[in-house]
Amino acid sequence: MQVSGGGSVSPRPLPLSPSMPQPLHVFVYGTLRRGEANDINRLRPAPQFLGRARIHGTLYDLGPYPGVILGGECWVQGEVYAITADLERQLDVIEGLAPVPSGEYARRHLAVEVAGQALHCVVYEIHPARVLGHARIGSGDWLQR
Repeated sequence: MQVSGGGSVSPRPLPLSPSMPQPLHVFVYGTLRRGEANDINRLRPAPQFLGRARIHGTLYDLGPYPGVILGGECWVQGEVYAITADLERQLDVIEGLAPVPSGEYARRHLAVEVAGQALHCVVYEIHPARVLGHARIGSGDWLQR
C-alpha cells in the first residue's frame, strides 16, 4: 500500500507486546492538525513535525471535529509528529481518554511510513457508535471538508 511520498502504511492496528517501547509519534487527522482549532504545535513541550502521511480509514464529520474508523480501502490524510510522553498525556485529555475515559475515542497504534521510515504512531480512533448518522468526508481530508 502506498502513502503520499511513496511510503506504505499498515491497514490495521499493530499488536504491541509489553516489552515494546511506547510509541512517541502521533498521526493527527483533524483539529490537531496545523492551523486547526487544537493545533498540536501550540502545545508544550512542542512536537516535531515529521511529515504528511495517510492511513487506511473512513473519516466522519462530527461538526466541530472529525472521527476516523480505521481500516478499509479509503485513505485518511494527516500529519505525523514526534512527541514526548508529557505531550501524549495532554493529547489523551484533549481526546477524552483522561482523566476519566469518555468512551468517544480509543488510542490505537499503527505503523505509518513517513519520509521512507516506518514509525509506530498513536492514532485516536472514534467509537463506531459515535459516527452513526454523521456524514462521511469523501476526500479523507479534514482540511478539504
